[in-house]
Amino acid sequence: MKIGHQENWKSTISIKVWSLLILTVQNTAVILTMRYTRTLPGDMYMASTAVMITELLKAIVSVTILFGQSLSVTELLKFLHTTMIDQPLDVAKMLVPASIYTVQNNLLYVAVSNLDAATYQVSYQLKILTTAIFSVTMLRKSISNIQWLSLFMLFVGVSVVQLQPDDRPVTQSPGEGIPTKSPPLHTQNPMLGLTAVLASSICSGFAGVYFEKTLKGTSTTLWARNFQLAVFSIIIGTIGMYVNDGEKIRQKGILFGYHSLVWLIIVMQAFGGILIGVVVKYADNILKGFSAAVSIVVSCIASVFLFQFQLSAPFVMGAGLVMFSTYLYGVGHSSSPKENVMNGAKLDKKSE
Repeated sequence: MKIGHQENWKSTISIKVWSLLILTVQNTAVILTMRYTRTLPGDMYMASTAVMITELLKAIVSVTILFGQSLSVTELLKFLHTTMIDQPLDVAKMLVPASIYTVQNNLLYVAVSNLDAATYQVSYQLKILTTAIFSVTMLRKSISNIQWLSLFMLFVGVSVVQLQPDDRPVTQSPGEGIPTKSPPLHTQNPMLGLTAVLASSICSGFAGVYFEKTLKGTSTTLWARNFQLAVFSIIIGTIGMYVNDGEKIRQKGILFGYHSLVWLIIVMQAFGGILIGVVVKYADNILKGFSAAVSIVVSCIASVFLFQFQLSAPFVMGAGLVMFSTYLYGVGHSSSPKENVMNGAKLDKKSE
C-alpha cells in the first residue's frame, strides 16, 4: 500500500510539473511570437484573418474530439444535429461569448502591436481583476480578503508598469524574410495598446464568466459548447474580416503576409484551449499563479534580447508587484470558503 501511495504521489507531482511547464510555455510562446511577427519588416498579415482561421481550426479540433467520443460518423452527426439544430435557443446562448471572444482576439493583436511583449504580458494580468469582479456579480462567488488585497496590488502594479519609458525606434525599414533579431520597426501607439489591453481584459472576464455560467446551467458537454462557440466565432469573425479588411483581402487574398511563424501562432492559439483544459484539471490555482509569474519573467528576459527592451525601475517594481499579487490570488483562492470549492466541483462535473 505504501509503495502504491508513493507511486500515485510521484505521478501526481509529475503531472503538476508538466502542467506548469506546458502552461508557462504556452503563455509565453504565443505572446512572444505574436509580438515578433508584428515587428517584422515587409508585408504585414491581417489580424482579422488570423483570428478567423484560428476559430476554424478550433472547430476542427472540437469535432475531432467529439468524433473520438462518439466513435462513429453516424453518432457524431446525430449529436451535432441535436446540439446545433434541435436546441436553437440553447445554441443561441453561445452568440454572446462568441462575439466577445472575437472582439477580444482582435484587440489582442492591436495591443501586442503597440506594446512590448513584457509590458503586454504584465498589463494583460488585469483579466484576473475583471474575472473576479464578474464572478462576484454574475455567479455570486465570494472573494477572500487575501484575494481582494491581491487584486488591489495587481491594479497598482499594472499602473506602475505604464510608467515605463518608451525610447525605442518607431520608423519602419524595408526588408524581406525573417531576421534572427529585430527591434520594433512599425509605428507604436502605447496609449492605443493600453486601451486595447483594458478592453480585452474586460472582454476576457465577462466572456469567461458567462461561459462558466452557461456550462453550469445546462447538461451540454464542454466540447459541444466549444464547437458551438467556434462555429459562431467563424461566422462573426468572417463578417468582421470583410468589414475591416475587405478591400485588402479582395486585392491580395486572405493569406497575404503569412509565413511559418503566423501559422505557428494560429496553431498555438487553437490548441491552447486543450492545453489549458489539461492544466486546469491537474494543477491548482497556486501553480497557475506561479506559472503566470514565470511567464512574465521569461517574457521580460526574451524581450531584452529579441526586441531591445530596456528594463526600468518602474517596470521592475510594477512587474514584481503583479507577479506577487498573481501568486497571492491563487493562495487566497485555495483558502477560500468551501462554497467556492463546491461550485468549482459542480463546474467540473458539468464539463465532463
